[in-house]
Amino acid sequence: MNRTGLVIALSIGVVVGVVFGVVPRFDLAVSTLFYDPTTHDFPLNGHVWSQYARDAARALITLLIVPAGIALLGKFVFPRRRMLIKVEAVLFLIGTLAVGPGLLTNTLLKDHWGRARPIDVTEFGGSNRFTPWWDPRGDCPNNCSFVAGEPAGAFWTMAPAALAPPQWRLFAYGAALAFGGAVGVLRIAGGGHFFTDVVFAGVFTFLVIWAAYGLIYRWWPKRTGNKTDKPVE
Repeated sequence: MNRTGLVIALSIGVVVGVVFGVVPRFDLAVSTLFYDPTTHDFPLNGHVWSQYARDAARALITLLIVPAGIALLGKFVFPRRRMLIKVEAVLFLIGTLAVGPGLLTNTLLKDHWGRARPIDVTEFGGSNRFTPWWDPRGDCPNNCSFVAGEPAGAFWTMAPAALAPPQWRLFAYGAALAFGGAVGVLRIAGGGHFFTDVVFAGVFTFLVIWAAYGLIYRWWPKRTGNKTDKPVE
């Protein structure tokens, strides 16, 4: 969670935002790769193994956050006992999941940014009009396309990756990005999201994690004069 990662994330957001903002139909072009015009559907949509893959992804995310939840619950039940996981790590993991995929993605954006999903736009047999990523004035009333919820949760795995031992951290980051990308492709292929929905889900989630990491492990300890066991970069 250093400045290099921040620069890369912001660069991706700017490049994709500008390119797909100027030429919004690029989003349609990507989704077209997975659309069958003869059946007027995305073949992967509703497929059994696709649902299994989505369930498996949710299960993995749950397994990663459960230890922090157990540690926090244990502290409430036994307040005098030492937490099983360091308090900074618990706050970091639970806070980033709640704010990133939770509050920002599924509450603020998906319920208020009216972009219709690919399966719902007229270009793919639906009844809603297509809107670019930057336009919140779409036909979708709630639980909309921008940004992608499940990929945001998958990209959240960068948070536990940031706490991995230094010798494993690069591998952990790579695995988290690959996991988020795979879930994103799965949702695009099923007509659930556009390419930009997935990209910005990853960018926004990373920014939340980066800010929380800095607050907990860099800025707050310096301000208070307290020492924390900051993960080595």
